[in-house]
Amino acid sequence: MRFVLDNSVVMRWLLRDGSEERLAYANKALELLELQAGEAVVPGIWALEAANVIVKAQAKALVTEARATAFIGLLNDMRISVDPRTAERALGETLQLARRFKLSSYDASYLELALREGLPLATLDVALREAMLQTGGALVE
Repeated sequence: MRFVLDNSVVMRWLLRDGSEERLAYANKALELLELQAGEAVVPGIWALEAANVIVKAQAKALVTEARATAFIGLLNDMRISVDPRTAERALGETLQLARRFKLSSYDASYLELALREGLPLATLDVALREAMLQTGGALVE
């Protein structure tokens, strides 16, 4: 299965925080990648978002540098493709989606990618989930 993978899901794999329901959802997305030879697609900002969460988690002593490094190695081994067109769409379609659904431009980039590619979206972000459903798009459930 090919799907768009939001950073809100990926960071649950590292931090293991949140409700049981949220962790189960994140684990399901992980299983789609690992067990079913799935492929995730992410916008061009994804690595920067992930790095930001990792550095903040380390600063708060939620994860060690060794654990973060091992996690990054695991991410690099997964079938996660970075969309090369994120930046060229940022001031057009992505901006319009951010305005329409009152999302951050970062969140709107996931929505734009999912809509453009016709892919389901894996996210734990409530506003992003609602926007995806309002556009008629599919979510990873």
